[in-house]
Amino acid sequence: MPQVILFDGVCNLCNSFVQFIIKEDRQSVFRFASLQSDYAKKKLDQKSFDTSKVDSVILITEEDQVLIKSDAALAILKQLPRFSWLYFFRFLPLILRDWVYDFTARNRYRWFGKRRECMIPTPELRSLFLD
Repeated sequence: MPQVILFDGVCNLCNSFVQFIIKEDRQSVFRFASLQSDYAKKKLDQKSFDTSKVDSVILITEEDQVLIKSDAALAILKQLPRFSWLYFFRFLPLILRDWVYDFTARNRYRWFGKRRECMIPTPELRSLFLD
């Protein structure tokens, strides 16, 4: 089962991150769904995850484990061969990693902008998106 990345579909930074992952994911390890999608809502409800408080990138691993914030971002990068060296930052304290993540997340719309609606994948990429 592929790993699933849930992302903020209206965030330009998040959409750019998804495009980056698609380009670098040569093994097709990942599938994608926006946090606003029915798929994300159902999946997170199954995990008793409060979707109203989630504005983070979320990785659902092959083992059906849910990773959020810096843990999710680093786990994703670890699986992209050219960027796996960034997993080294996993050794920094979680409180520091998540502080940087949260600071960026709080400012992402101001710095990178926001879309009116979720990204619509091209026909070539449609198979990578759930829902």
